[in-house]
Amino acid sequence: MSDSSTTNGTEKSGKTRQLLGMKGATSGETSIWKLRLQLMKPITWIPLIWGVVCGAASSGGYSWTPEDFLRAAACMLLSGPLMAGYTQTLNDFYDREIDAINEPYRPIPSGAISVPQVVTQIFVLLGAGLALGYGLDVWAGHDFPIMLCLTLGGAFLAYIYSAPPLKLKQNGWLGNYALGASYIALPWWAGHALFGELNWTIIVLTLFYSLAGLGIAVVNDFKSVEGDSQLGLKSLPVMFGVNTAAWICVIMIDVFQAGIGAYLIYIHQNLYAAILLLLVIPQITFQDMYFLRNPLENDVKYQASAQPFLVLGMLVAGLALGHAGV
Repeated sequence: MSDSSTTNGTEKSGKTRQLLGMKGATSGETSIWKLRLQLMKPITWIPLIWGVVCGAASSGGYSWTPEDFLRAAACMLLSGPLMAGYTQTLNDFYDREIDAINEPYRPIPSGAISVPQVVTQIFVLLGAGLALGYGLDVWAGHDFPIMLCLTLGGAFLAYIYSAPPLKLKQNGWLGNYALGASYIALPWWAGHALFGELNWTIIVLTLFYSLAGLGIAVVNDFKSVEGDSQLGLKSLPVMFGVNTAAWICVIMIDVFQAGIGAYLIYIHQNLYAAILLLLVIPQITFQDMYFLRNPLENDVKYQASAQPFLVLGMLVAGLALGHAGV
């Protein structure tokens, strides 16, 4: 392969990463709409969209009718592009100083988009999310506006995660748990509430499951060790060192998935429990192959190889809970 072909391939990969909001992106984008999309980090929408699917499954009330499909799609739009997009844009706004160290190609530190344009995007996404949340309540015939309340709760959590004075992300434990709950519990609750009745059992189980999400959230901290250390942010890799933090991460991921599997056995959903526990095995394999050996270099490779098994396990758990009528 020629050097020019290699260069072109690298440039295309960098531009794709830039658009999706991934590590290893290139700078130089000038289209305002592509910059706005980059701020929203589309790669982060996927687990929230999947969480809605898991919640719909656990409700036991989803049916494959055109109306239910459209309601589910609207809920995915709410959880992914609108509220995750709002969260990521808000986070980039408050992280512009640290991004200048860790990811200078991001739209704000690179100067490609102005701060007023970013602020406008934050409010537009939030307003659209709140409107859609209320619209879903009306569509579903809810007496209590549960979807609107979940949207407000998610917006508030995103704010205290990113913004001072609380800025939960400054604390490795609180910040990563807030992130894990945002990616597992919140969209799960939305999907469940849209097609069924959200109850305390589902709330507690998904908050427990979110402790595995805490481990996943820690993986994202390894790319920012240098900047976090300089600015005094207490991420787990900064507090405990890279190797110890990597072990904490994988233990959280594996143990709390196994805990959900144990609960499925307790409610006599043995087949689903067996499938969930089997899906943990390849995750452990990739943890040993990639992540534990070099978490700084292999964080992205590990997530790409292992996380599909985690999200499949979430759906298995959702189906089991729906089948059991929890």
